[in-house]
Amino acid sequence: MKKLKKTKKEQRKNVLVIVQKFLSTYEHHCTQTSSAVSSVFVRNLQKCIARQEILTKLIFARLETTADSSRPVTLKPLLMTIRDERYMYGKELCVWHVPLNNEDIANLAIILELRGRTSYPFSKIELLDCGIDTWSIERLGKSLKFSALTCIVLDYNKFRDEGLRGLCQGLKGNGQLLTLSMCYCNLGPSSGSFLGNLVPNTAIRDLFLDGNDLQCEGAGELIKFIAEHAEQMTEKQSEASLDIQRETSEAFLEGRKKKEIPQIGPWLSKLHLADNGIDGRGNEGKIGAMKFTEMLCQLIKLSHHLTELHLDGNCLGELCGKQILDALRERKEEKEVIN
Repeated sequence: MKKLKKTKKEQRKNVLVIVQKFLSTYEHHCTQTSSAVSSVFVRNLQKCIARQEILTKLIFARLETTADSSRPVTLKPLLMTIRDERYMYGKELCVWHVPLNNEDIANLAIILELRGRTSYPFSKIELLDCGIDTWSIERLGKSLKFSALTCIVLDYNKFRDEGLRGLCQGLKGNGQLLTLSMCYCNLGPSSGSFLGNLVPNTAIRDLFLDGNDLQCEGAGELIKFIAEHAEQMTEKQSEASLDIQRETSEAFLEGRKKKEIPQIGPWLSKLHLADNGIDGRGNEGKIGAMKFTEMLCQLIKLSHHLTELHLDGNCLGELCGKQILDALRERKEEKEVIN
């Protein structure tokens, strides 16, 4: 028991040394780069020192006015500190309201890429309102296939359709990213087809797109690809089930082991499209709203994994609303029959 207590004490001492050194190096790099210290980040480090805990969620924000307004809070000192200290304990990196230039994003991308002697296995990044432009989002996209990321939040960055195109190229065939959030990013109708092609061919299950301008055209393209994929997968699953049943019967007769039904996917679970101008006022008029509703109803009926759908702030009209309600009822009745 004494040996065990000593080991725990040593571990706490090591944690204390690591966090204190990290804080000291960060403050040094802030002075070196003429950057203001992020009080939010320093406060979290000091809490970890008091509790003798390692810091795994790095929150880097500019939420308050600094004493020296001539020195802005920048990400560069933090990235330099992570590299210099080889800090491999971070799981989440949250950057809020801190402007990021192309150099910042390039350095961040290098850290996210799991290559070289030291790996920094961040699983989630939040870059909220950081002024990320098209070049930066494309560079970030190129690093994703080499990273350990499962969640990306890019809300309030106005990179538009061209930026999304570059991000989608980097995410093509990605099998580990589960959550993608791009709310209020000035995405237009063209983004619908980019995302529609992306989502069915990746592991993305949660997609948040509130506050953009997809309109009926873009939202329809997004839903169409996903609904078609859901229909194809449903047919394949039915065929696979019949094959398994046939093979199970033969195996039973021959005394062989039963095979498991293959898991077919991926499937979208959460879809948020609030405040996207999905109404009858676009180029297609009311016909556009009807087309979107028809495809959405198809997705609701066919996708067994869709659990959350947000359409707040879109004026689809009473008739479209009734069709969606009928599709939800049909889905519920089908589930009750299966259960």
